[in-house]
Amino acid sequence: MKFVHGVILALMFSVMVYVVNRDMARQDFSADGKPVPASAGLIQAAYAAEEPATKMDWRMLRELNYRTGKIAPALKALDGKMVRIPGYMVPLEDDSEIVSEFLLVPYVGACIHTPPPPPNQIVQVKMNSSKKVKMSFWDPVWVQGKLQISTVKSPYGDVGFQLTGMQIEPYKDE
Repeated sequence: MKFVHGVILALMFSVMVYVVNRDMARQDFSADGKPVPASAGLIQAAYAAEEPATKMDWRMLRELNYRTGKIAPALKALDGKMVRIPGYMVPLEDDSEIVSEFLLVPYVGACIHTPPPPPNQIVQVKMNSSKKVKMSFWDPVWVQGKLQISTVKSPYGDVGFQLTGMQIEPYKDE
């Protein structure tokens, strides 16, 4: 039995090393598919948002009681507004390097293959006008867009929020 566990761990480590090396070796691509220098940044913004966004954190999103549907007044006030949320991307498309739709979760590795976070800790992001952005599996990002509070059942699990993505950029402490 120890041998099987060892083989499984070795395979998992090999896949992780492959993904990291692949991502480090390739070039970034712009929304139109043309290569851009790696120095241009990890993630290309779809386009700049027009109205100022309210900075949110995951504690605020927990104010949605996904069991009863009750929403705290401070969170309800942000429904339909421009917000800025930090998190980690989980792809929802087959091409997992450049996507127009993904889940935003509070910690790296949170996905549908492990016990997923509760619905009030998952944001489904669809980029505005189906703009494509570069995926970042291991690095946190800021996502800015229009927030909609509504719990949706999907093949990926229950999601408490939808966000029309306007801009994505690498996370920096603010």
